Amino acid sequence: MNISERSMPPLVADERTTLESWLDFYRATLVQKCAELPEERLREAAVAPSSVTLLGLVQHAAAVERNWFRRVLVQEDVPRLYAPADESGGGSGSGSGGGGGGHDGGFELAEDATYESAVAVWEEEVRRGRENCAGRGLDDTSPFMGGEVTLRWIYTHMIGEYARHCGHADLIRERIDGSTGV
Repeated sequence: MNISERSMPPLVADERTTLESWLDFYRATLVQKCAELPEERLREAAVAPSSVTLLGLVQHAAAVERNWFRRVLVQEDVPRLYAPADESGGGSGSGSGGGGGGHDGGFELAEDATYESAVAVWEEEVRRGRENCAGRGLDDTSPFMGGEVTLRWIYTHMIGEYARHCGHADLIRERIDGSTGV
């Protein structure tokens, strides 16, 4: 399945298929919210005081994919994709950080950030995440914040993460050009 192709999750399926299908549904929804917009519109913030943009949401999604499916799930020692501005002084920021806490980053846009490059990075992180999940059971655990976390919990968290940000993307897209739904 192409990551940006959105299929309705099956109404009757085993738990793993259901979780993976809903995650893929929301992954595709986020990318579709950005479809056919010129670069400058993807960099437009929703409304003051928020600085959230569609491009920032895609970058953040890539950072979250890396964090949960690589840094937490398989304990891979890879750097964060986008260090939040508030981390320069060692602050932990806010949000759903893994692998040591803190914000997953990506919302802030570098001047040279492009949608094409953000999607390429995101697609690679999704691919790596799928590989890392493939051989694991839903009850398999990984060390996390002094305890353990299951793959089931990570899938559930990621579905919530994407659903929340797809809602943000929907509102931003509607403000940009009036487009609603997908």
